[in-house]
Amino acid sequence: MAEVLEVRAEIERQIAGRTVCEQLRLAAEQHPDAPAYSDPDGDGWTTLTYAQARQRVLEIAAGFAALGLEPGESVAVMMVNRSEHVLADLGAVHAGGVGCTVYSTFAPDQIAFVAGDVAARYAVLGGPAELARWQPVLSRLDGLRKIIMLEGAPADERFMSWEDFLELGRTRLAADPAQIEARMSAVTPDDRVTVLYTSGTTGMPKGVPLTHTNVFYEVAATDRITNLPLRGTQISYLTYAHIAERILSLYLPLVKVSHVHFCTDLANLGKTLGQVRPMMFFGVPRVWEKMMARLLAVLATQPEEQQAAVRQAMRAGAEYVEAGQYGRTITPEIRAAYEQADASLLSVIRGMIGFDRAEWTATGAAPLPAEVQHFYAGLGLKVIDVYGMTETTGAFTGNSPSCYRLGTVGRAEPGVEIRIAEDGEILTRSPLNTRGYVNRPEATAELIDDGGWLHTGDIGTVDEDGFYRVVDRKKELIITAGGENISPAEIENHLKEHMLIGQALAYGDNRPHPVALLTLDGEVAPGWAQARGIAFASLAELAEHPEVVKEVETAVEAANAKLARVQQVKKWALLGSEWTAETEELTPSLKLKRRIIHAKYADIIEGLYSGPR
Repeated sequence: MAEVLEVRAEIERQIAGRTVCEQLRLAAEQHPDAPAYSDPDGDGWTTLTYAQARQRVLEIAAGFAALGLEPGESVAVMMVNRSEHVLADLGAVHAGGVGCTVYSTFAPDQIAFVAGDVAARYAVLGGPAELARWQPVLSRLDGLRKIIMLEGAPADERFMSWEDFLELGRTRLAADPAQIEARMSAVTPDDRVTVLYTSGTTGMPKGVPLTHTNVFYEVAATDRITNLPLRGTQISYLTYAHIAERILSLYLPLVKVSHVHFCTDLANLGKTLGQVRPMMFFGVPRVWEKMMARLLAVLATQPEEQQAAVRQAMRAGAEYVEAGQYGRTITPEIRAAYEQADASLLSVIRGMIGFDRAEWTATGAAPLPAEVQHFYAGLGLKVIDVYGMTETTGAFTGNSPSCYRLGTVGRAEPGVEIRIAEDGEILTRSPLNTRGYVNRPEATAELIDDGGWLHTGDIGTVDEDGFYRVVDRKKELIITAGGENISPAEIENHLKEHMLIGQALAYGDNRPHPVALLTLDGEVAPGWAQARGIAFASLAELAEHPEVVKEVETAVEAANAKLARVQQVKKWALLGSEWTAETEELTPSLKLKRRIIHAKYADIIEGLYSGPR
């Protein structure tokens, strides 16, 4: 314990007095010509240097001040990942305000709740698509003074175009630069830098305020774990409402002077990876699963001789990565086999998918299936788990490229205390913890106890070497009619090991046994069917085809073989469409909304228990 507190004190000394405003100033002064933010522009990029970016941020800060933003007031932002998103957020903070990115998949009522809860005085929206989500509730948002639109600003005094806003800021900054300098100087490490809202798996989202100290402690801890060089390249594609993206591609780059490339559409992620070849990449499990599915689909089209060579090379890659785990040894034979496989094939494949320069590849937000992790290990990639939540400013445990154990979420981050409660819940205490929810004293009391321990709501274990495993959400554990506690995530991950199954939900609370709802992978299943001469007009039609049903039956049997008897799925249903955030089965961070799925498919679930298969 003394060692943990000593490391904590060391990091606190390192980040003492640091704010986002001061950190951007340092980056711009020390590396003025370093590329900061690049937006896609046809087949190329439009780039701002750190000096240019800071000047734009100051102009935006002056624009907010001119509109009447007072220190401590909030600015809501909703748009895709692009430089203007980061600049608007940083500009609000430099004016003494607080940035609050709103999930673009939130329904109008959720938007109204968030904007009202955080007391947003200004909003910056991307264009007509975002405005369409806000329009139904604007009459309820009396506190919202001005809405700034990047595109398509209506001819209404409540709205303002981005160009007019920037011009206002440029004029005011030139006329009175001392005003913004004074506002920046008044910002303290204990001030809120952002408020993020949970993605709302149940009920209305909760606002999590984070301070400059919170985020810079996380940045310092992440930097120690990743040990990435200055001025690396990376991609921003997850929403800035997600704590991982906000830390990794908004705050960490200010310290590492990274070059952030924006991917404005997830459909273009593969192309962007090939162009940028990032040195670091974070993906939620669904992103890694989809990339694996696409790569497997491509490999399946190659001649059998080539497929066999790839399989052999990947065996060498997997053995090498697995032997490199903490407490194990890479033998000369394993190293030699890997180096040969890497030189002949693996490095080529990594180059094809844009990971030839990747030094840190990670995942979080939900369990990554072991089969997916093993697949990337076969390519020589360590896709390592980190674990945290918005309330802990992101990760508070993590594996590192030099100290990892697959299947775990790693060890405690530097200076972080963790303990397992009597009921198995993971508790943590550190400078990463939020002070509590916005306007939710009762929820705050449930989150943080009198001893300062934050209750994660997750059940976990820790091994003798200090590596943690997360079993499942405490409230999501299935307790069968026989009293057995079952993790639905474990069942689901085994079901998803088959390439045809894109998504799975296990159900069985107060029931005699688990059942499952399954969806086909929309990218893999069509190719699988075409290779077998199966004609179909839609994914729904494919889900009913006898050969597909038979293959999924085989997949369920294979999953059951890896599960204890009480965990085994007795019946299942294959649905005709994938789940998405837009259709409300997934959160914006692509986690299952279990209660929504339970309600939406209640008749099907009931049929699995009452009717014959």
